[in-house]
Amino acid sequence: MIHNTAEIKSTHIGDGTDIWQFVVILEEAVIGKYCNINAHVFIENDVIVGNHVTVKSGVQLWDGLRIHDHVFIGPNVTFTNDKNPRSKKYPDRFQETIIHEHASIGAGAVILGGRQIGAYSLVGAGSVVTKNVPERALVAGTPAKITGWVNEDGSRMEADQNGHWIDDKGHKWIQKENKLVSI
Repeated sequence: MIHNTAEIKSTHIGDGTDIWQFVVILEEAVIGKYCNINAHVFIENDVIVGNHVTVKSGVQLWDGLRIHDHVFIGPNVTFTNDKNPRSKKYPDRFQETIIHEHASIGAGAVILGGRQIGAYSLVGAGSVVTKNVPERALVAGTPAKITGWVNEDGSRMEADQNGHWIDDKGHKWIQKENKLVSI
């Protein structure tokens, strides 16, 4: 479904994708299958959105953004793509930001350009992401810091008395150099 107030210039929209009111998608953007692009979203040319992605209202997806499958982007999330922005001066290439599969970004979070958000990770609402977010990390704050680790369904892993993290399947993990490693 494409709402009649949406302005869609791209012909690269996957089957089953819903595009709501006042969405603008530029000509070269690629949107996967079964996505939900909510009202008041703007998508630039050099953007790739995977399958089964939800983009809530008030989000702008700028050149250089790569969003993998099953990602959730909450309302009013802000992405940047230029480390030194100046009016009417454009870089040769915009920063590339990658949001890996099954990641979720909470409402109002700010993601600086050139960062990667790891698979299954969860960015808390209002966080400012200035560094890469590891796979399965729960990050929050300004700047965003790791506050825990999450299961594939987004629920928080439990810590035991030995410093191990236990997932919802009973597997043990340990944090090494800001990464979660199965033991």
